[in-house]
Amino acid sequence: MNIVVLGAGVTGIATAWYLRKAGHEVTVIDRREGPGLETSFANGGQISVSHAEPWANPRAPLQILRWLGREDAPLLFRLRADWQQLRWGLAFLRQCTPARLRHNIRQLVALGNYSRNALKALRAETGIQYDQQTRGILHFYTNPDSWRGAQHAAQLMRDAGCTLESKSADECIGIEPALAPQRARIAGGTYSPHDESGDAHRFTAELAARCAAAGVQFRYGITVEALRPGSNGCLDSAQLRLADGSPENLRIEGCVICLGTGSAALMRPLGIDLRIYPVKGYSVTLPIVNPERAFTVSLTDDEHKLVYSRLGERLRIAGTAEFTGYDTTLTATRCDAILHRVADLFPDAADLTRPLLWAGLRPATPSNAPYIGGTRYANLWLNTGHGTLGWTQSCGAGAALAERISGRTPDVSFSFCE
Repeated sequence: MNIVVLGAGVTGIATAWYLRKAGHEVTVIDRREGPGLETSFANGGQISVSHAEPWANPRAPLQILRWLGREDAPLLFRLRADWQQLRWGLAFLRQCTPARLRHNIRQLVALGNYSRNALKALRAETGIQYDQQTRGILHFYTNPDSWRGAQHAAQLMRDAGCTLESKSADECIGIEPALAPQRARIAGGTYSPHDESGDAHRFTAELAARCAAAGVQFRYGITVEALRPGSNGCLDSAQLRLADGSPENLRIEGCVICLGTGSAALMRPLGIDLRIYPVKGYSVTLPIVNPERAFTVSLTDDEHKLVYSRLGERLRIAGTAEFTGYDTTLTATRCDAILHRVADLFPDAADLTRPLLWAGLRPATPSNAPYIGGTRYANLWLNTGHGTLGWTQSCGAGAALAERISGRTPDVSFSFCE
């Protein structure tokens, strides 16, 4: 089948790779000038099955209320006159029950484990390099109450199949010696030894090059304005706007939506209601000046909603969540909060005077579980809404969807769209 993949982020490129491996003819279309230039560009870098506790959990409503009005809050809702934000927020609150939490954790752990294994197989097959580290992820806590509060979700993740080891403060420092100056502050941690980290943008660009070598066609600088259904229960065509402003009507045999935060608006006229809302995340990338003081194990700072990854000679610190529509403007207060936390924990590791600041929009669903699978149209499929876990889930989501499109059942326990 000739399949068009809309979106050249890490999920779209991984989807194209596995579809091509399955024998399909593939074309990737993206509005940017190359692969991985939006949400995949400067994310936290973690392949984190252990990051499977959704934002929607029983503690979340009270936390959000406490953080309202705080510009540096880890999770910040900027209330807007926006019907889509309100719908999403109400759906989010419905996911904050213990039963939904258990279900969503099972979904995320199953897909995460499957995806991490797919990435390892892809790396062995291709030799792809992307500043990867395979030393696990350490979640550390500097607040005893937060540490105690995290134990329930950690047990749910273990029950779902995530390897997550409870660690004392001394054991945390044994795993990551760069935390040693903070020994008196560390309450405890959890360690996922099989998790990884790496540069998602570099991975996306390298895999796109391998896709091109395998025969995948790429068309950049093109905006998809609309999808047109036919009379036979299938998509008929896509209305495109080329870089020079001219229109093009592209006939569709098969189509996969990997457009992140742009997916919901494109699907709405087709009668497909995707509960995806943009959540702005920030990242800071710093040059290392003292390698002995810089962490090498990827870290998660759950209290501040930050992740830390070592990318070669750079440190990447990313996170926080800001619900403010499609605005990607950098807010100085939120950037400063990240830098202050880094200066507090690792003051001598990197040059804090030369930060590369970035903000991107994550395509979040209320449950944190993505949309993967078919739609009401026989030749239209979804692979979108991965939120903070797009890099973690990209290879597994692409591999599983390629299996389903090819008429096979993927070996992962996940509730696919039908």
